[in-house]
Parts: sequence; C-alpha cells; structure tokens
Amino acid sequence: MATMRDFIQKMPKGELHVHIEGTLEPELKFALAERNGVKLPYESVKQLKAAYGFDDLPSFLAVYYEGMSVLLKEPDFYDVAYAYLAKAHSQNVVYAEMFFDPQAHTARGVSFDTVIRGIRRAQLDAEARLGIGSQLIMCFLRDWSAEFAMATLLESLPYKQWIVGVGLDSDEKNNPPVKFKKVFERAREEGYLLTMHCDVDQQNSVAHIRQCLNEIDVARIDHGVNSLEDAELCAEIKRRGLALTVCPISNSYVAGGTKAAAIKTMLDRGMRVTVNSDDPAYFPGYMNENLIAVQEEADLSKADLLQLARNAFESAWLPRASRDTYLAQLEAYSRS
Repeated sequence: MATMRDFIQKMPKGELHVHIEGTLEPELKFALAERNGVKLPYESVKQLKAAYGFDDLPSFLAVYYEGMSVLLKEPDFYDVAYAYLAKAHSQNVVYAEMFFDPQAHTARGVSFDTVIRGIRRAQLDAEARLGIGSQLIMCFLRDWSAEFAMATLLESLPYKQWIVGVGLDSDEKNNPPVKFKKVFERAREEGYLLTMHCDVDQQNSVAHIRQCLNEIDVARIDHGVNSLEDAELCAEIKRRGLALTVCPISNSYVAGGTKAAAIKTMLDRGMRVTVNSDDPAYFPGYMNENLIAVQEEADLSKADLLQLARNAFESAWLPRASRDTYLAQLEAYSRS
C-alpha cells in the first residue's frame, strides 16, 4: 500500500479540473476576512469546517459562493491562487489548468481586472519560483442568464491572452448546455477552447453530454461519468479523443461514491479519462488524495496510474511541444 502511495506522490502529474475559488482553505478564508474586515458567520476554523456538511450539488454551491465573500482585492486572488499552486507543486503536479468564476465576483462589485490580475501574478510567480506551469479557463455560471455570460465573455476579451478557454459550471438543473450555445459560438470565434461541466448523476445527464458533443462541439467534458450509460455516446467520445475530467472525492460527497469503478471502466475502454481535485478545500483532497482513493478502491495498477497521468498531459491545452515535454518527464519516471 505504502509503495503505491509513494509511486503516486512522485509521479509527475497534470490537473485539468480545479476551481481556484474551490481551493480557498478555511485558514486562508479567516485570514482574508480579517484583512478585509469581513465578518464570517462562523467563530472558528473548526466551526466553518463543520458547515461543510453538503450531500448534493446545490448544498455545496450555497457554501461555496458564501465563502467567496472574503475575496475583494487583487492580493486576495493572488493569495488563493498561489496557495493552490504551491500545494499542487508539493504533490508533484507540474502543470494545471485552473477554472475561475468571474461572474461570482463581478456580481459582488469586484472588477474583472482585479480578479484576473491577482490570479495572473500568482501564476507567473509560481512558475518562476516553483516551476509549475498553469493556464486559466474562464467559467460561466449556468444558473445565471446567457446574457450575463455573453457580457462576461466580452469583458474578458482585453485579457484573452491570459485565458486559454471557457467552461460552464454551477447548478445544472434546468440549465442545459444549449442555453449557452450562442455564447460558446462567440467564444470559439474569439479563439477560446471549449469545455462544459456535465456533473455526475444530475437530471438529464446523458442528454446534456450529448448536447455538449452535438450542439456545442466541446473539446473536453468535465466530469462526464454518466456517458457510460450510453454505448454510442462512449464510442463517440473515444472517437473524438475527448478528455473526461473526473473528480473522485467530490463525487463521494455529491454523488454517493467516488465512481472509481467507472474510472477503471473508462480506462479499460480506452477513453481519455483523467483524475482531478475539483474543489479540494471543500472536498478534502488534492491530486494525490484523489488518485490514492481511486487506486485503492479500484485496485489500479501502476500502468493504470501512468495512463491517467498520460491522458491529462495529452489532453492539456498546450502546444504539442510543451505536451511532449511533460510526457517525456512521465515516461522517464515510468522507467525509473
């Protein structure tokens, strides 16, 4: 057991599904609240952690958005992004693609410029000091209007050299991918790559995945576990080489299990499945903890673990030469 854990720790990894706001640890949340004069409805870190008793997506989102109240100024966004990148680096994550939710901040009166400049500075400092590469994916909140999403897309354009793609997250119920079809068409025209969340065991999950493929033409699917319910859909995802960014520990909170068996099935079928941490401050576990959970539950081999890591690097939104550099690191590790 210890040997497999050590193998996971030392393996170079890429992460494709992590929400930067979801990495805001309770201790940092309290520190930022004090710095900004924000009164939290909790007296201690212990009490705050006790509030993380969610058991489905809506109950998680309520706590998630409440926690953002402490993020007000550029240094706040710097601190949360740098803290994540330092933690990821400590687990031998060498590259990360991070989601951020600008609407959750601009709706509170925090400017887009404040949000992205803080995160961008953290990315540059983490790469210079730690050697961890990263890129940003801007998510739209699907339980808000398509018009607000379009306005946010337009607001992002002066900064698009800092944003590799766009995604869609938040409450999926009654908010299908096609609601945002025109927004994603415009995003594609602007040169953004496209992904969308298809959360686990949600209403109309399979239909939403099908919309992502046929109506939006995404380059990636976030979560996407329910694709296994439709053989033709699985075959099409495999044919297109689309990555599925699965998040085991968060699944265990909101979907009644890690879906480790589903990850193993996807591996066995040759689908480009990856393992990621999602919102690790709320679903306790960063990359290594998620990989350990799946390995132990599904009895993954070292070859399986290497394939998960390979899938992430192959699916990264990077130039081919950069992907090959990371893949070469992984292959060297596999032979060590």
